[in-house]
Amino acid sequence: MRTESGPEAEVESEPEDGDEPRLGSRAPRFIRASRPLHLSWQVGVFLVGLAVVAAGAAMLVLPGPGWVVIFAGMAIWATEFVWAQLVLRWTKRKVKEAAKKALDPRVRRRNIILTVVGGVIAAIGCGYYVWAFGFQLPWNVAW
Repeated sequence: MRTESGPEAEVESEPEDGDEPRLGSRAPRFIRASRPLHLSWQVGVFLVGLAVVAAGAAMLVLPGPGWVVIFAGMAIWATEFVWAQLVLRWTKRKVKEAAKKALDPRVRRRNIILTVVGGVIAAIGCGYYVWAFGFQLPWNVAW
């Protein structure tokens, strides 16, 4: 493997000894060989990633899978930018930790208990409303 620096540096895509892939551009070698071509490639990747992230941000308030699309935009950026690769690695690590914690029997038992207690409280509240006001919509109730 070559040990150059800059856009011509070889990027290894396979992990070594279980490590994560190395950071750097995933652009084809012929694009990395030419600085102007590589710069225009980076601008294109940035603009596509920005469009996807902006669409995901819009989906946070509109119907759609907002966070999934935002992370897809981050993955697009991560093909070219080290900062996005680091953010994506951090996010993956946190998701794995959360999944591991969610599968912990004590946490699952606590979550089930809290869900049941919340459901019982909501049922009691709905029962009281129906007992006090009958089957009326809240904006039609005469106080």
